[in-house]
Formats: sequence, structure tokens, C-alpha cells
Amino acid sequence: MSIQPRLNRFDLSMIVISLVIGMGIFGSPSDVAVKAGNTWIFFGAWIFGGLVTLCGALTFAEIGARYPSTGGFYKVFSYCYHPAFAFMINWVLVISNASSVAAVALLGAEYINPILLPASLQNQLGTKITTILTVLILYVINFLGIKLSARAQNVLTLFKVVAILVLCTAIFKSDASVPHPAITPAQDGNMITAFGLSLVAVFFTYGGYQQTINFGGDIINAKTNILKAIVFGISTVIVLYLAINYAYYSVLGIGGLQQTHTLAAKLAGVIFGPTGYKVTSVLMFVSVLGYVNVNILANPRVYYAMAEDGILPQIFKRVNPKTQVQEFGMTVFVAAALIILFFVDSFSQMLKYVMFFDTIGLSLCALTIFILRKRTKDLDTSGIYVIKWFPLIPVIFILAYWFVTINIFITFKEDPFAAVWCLAAYVLGLAIYYLGTRKPKPLQPQ
Repeated sequence: MSIQPRLNRFDLSMIVISLVIGMGIFGSPSDVAVKAGNTWIFFGAWIFGGLVTLCGALTFAEIGARYPSTGGFYKVFSYCYHPAFAFMINWVLVISNASSVAAVALLGAEYINPILLPASLQNQLGTKITTILTVLILYVINFLGIKLSARAQNVLTLFKVVAILVLCTAIFKSDASVPHPAITPAQDGNMITAFGLSLVAVFFTYGGYQQTINFGGDIINAKTNILKAIVFGISTVIVLYLAINYAYYSVLGIGGLQQTHTLAAKLAGVIFGPTGYKVTSVLMFVSVLGYVNVNILANPRVYYAMAEDGILPQIFKRVNPKTQVQEFGMTVFVAAALIILFFVDSFSQMLKYVMFFDTIGLSLCALTIFILRKRTKDLDTSGIYVIKWFPLIPVIFILAYWFVTINIFITFKEDPFAAVWCLAAYVLGLAIYYLGTRKPKPLQPQ
């Protein structure tokens, strides 16, 4: 059974927003503040990150319009480069996405556990129990059908946007504040390095929209709706991110940002008191539900594309005709996220590894726009979206992500084996591809 278009532009817009606004904005500004070491670099990183993300969104909108396909993020690699290269990159990115789901779900558990669990479970065990149950509940919801999952996603996303708006507008009606702790300067004092390392957490928080092209086969009128959904979604995200970072800074200061990961609850606690802290903790947990849900929805589409090319077994391509759910592929992705949970202890621990894979994968995918333009010239007059300021827009995006990749490599000097393990993951993916596609030699006559 092939995948049929079921999602409209509003569904996709909500998916874009929720792919981007996970739990990162409620925790990663703390990491940005630590790396930045001052106010100018902190806000400069968020503004620059928003502009680069908009360039990336426009680039991926044209990629999606020129090559609308289920599992498009994998398919475009295979079409423009080579199936082996496509598998190698996407093999790592799917693992990275599962790691991201695990890390963000853990951060969400840190918000909800003080309200939900007894004191005896206010520890790593309790955090992992909550995280596992969260993932499993959303797995069941996704099993019931892609349209039901999309409706749940719409509700969770709107709920999340309202929560951010409430926090942002509350600071203008409250004089509440706390003493601002002293700012801890950036570790090595180099402003360029501080800016580059700040962008690691910023780009993580802005990332996710690229998975939209995985729904090419699910979208009604994909050639126009992908562009409109991505641009609307990313523009909304940039405004919300700058607003909430200003709120954090106004109430907590850069020094306060550096000292806590549960920023939204801390902010609400200052403005609304203990009740506000608890209510916001629940809202942040709902935000986690949206992020985990949309990743369970999106990532199995990459498995579908790999199976379509004969790299993965055909069972990964199997779709329930009534629900449009890849039951086996979704189960594999959820299982990967749950396995990773047993090895991950914190959000920050996973951040640089996830971003190392993402910056490489996204920049290489953006490069395909140059190849697609040559191979699909016939589409230029068909009414699809075409980037106006080409090649400036994709070049800005690609160079910015390479800059961040270099800065992540610099941090690996603290752990020399980290770079080796990251590169080994790519080599392993390449080996799996050639082992999986190797055909047995025919028997020779005796």
C-alpha cells in the first residue's frame, strides 16, 4: 500500500512549528549563555541563528518543491549524490534524531517529575521512568493513524505557542525580578570561538524544519504547500524565540540564565509564584509531548524511502492502508529512542554529538539545491517555488553550518575519542549499506 496525501497546509505548518519548537527553547538558552559569556554574543547568536534558519527554510522549501517524495531527506541525497552516501548520512541522522528525542524527553521529565512523582523518585531512575512512559504513550497515539496523530500535533503545537506567548507578555505586566548573578565569562575569552560555540545550541533549537520534506508524499499539493508551511512556520518560530529570550534576560539576566536549565518554570516562578512554577512545568511537559510526537511521525518516512530503494527490508515500507502508519518502521524508531535513553543522562550531554551530525547532514543536503536546479530545469516554468536570491541564500546557510561544525570539532579536543566515535558512525553506515545491498554471486557450473 503506497502513502496517500492526507495532510493539508495547516497540518504541515503545525508540524513545522513543532519540529522546531521542541524543548530546546526552554533549556538551551542556558547553554548559549554559558558559551557566549556576555549579552551581545548571546543575542547576536539568536538573531544570526534566526536569519540563517530562514535561509535554510527557503532552501529546503525549493528542494521539497523540486523533489516532493516520501522520505525526501533521504531521497534527495540518493538522487543527487549516490545511494551509498545517502544511506550513510541518513543512517547517522536517524540515530541522531532518536538521540534528540531521548535528550529532550529527559529534559521534559525534569520539569514534570517534581509535581508528578514522590520524593523517593526525584532522581535519575524517576526521570527515566517518566521519559519511557511518555514515549510509549505517544507511540500508541501514532499507531492509531497519521491523521489522528496530526490532529494531536495541532493541539499540542497551539498549546505550546500559547504558553510561550503567556510567558512573554507576562513580563510587561509584572515588576517581579530576582537579583542577577554575576556573568561567568566565556572559557577561553575568544569572541569568535564563543560565538561559534553559542551557535551549537542555537542551531539545535532552530533545527528540525528540514524533516518537513520527508512528508512530500503525505502533503496535498506539495509543490506549493511545502513552501508556504515552512515560511509561515519558521517566521513564527523566530518571533517567538526572540521574544522569550528577551523575557528570560529581563527577569533572570545572563548570569541567571547560566545557572539553570528549567528556564521557563524559573521565569514563571518569579512572575507568578510557586503556583506559576507548577503550571508552567506542566506546560513545558506538554511541549515535550509535541516534539516527541512529531519525531515519531516523521522519522519512519526515511525508513520507507530506504526500503523503496531496496536498502532496508521491504517490511520497513509496509503501510497500514487504513491508518497510513508504518507500524514496523515506527516501532524500530521508538525502540532506538528507548535504547538510547539507557545511556543518556542529560540534555547537555547529547547536544554537541547531535549537532555534529546535524550540521554535516543539513549542509550537505542544502548543497543538493545546486544539483537539483540543473537536473530539474523543466520545473522552472511549472509554478514551483524558486529562491529569488540564489545562490546567496543557500551559501549563507551552508557556510554558517560549516562554521559551527568546525567549532564543535574544536570542543572535541577535550575528549579525543568523541571525534573518532562520530566518524566511526559514518563508516559503519557505509559498511551496512554495502553488506545490505550485496547480491550473492551465481553458482558456477561444474
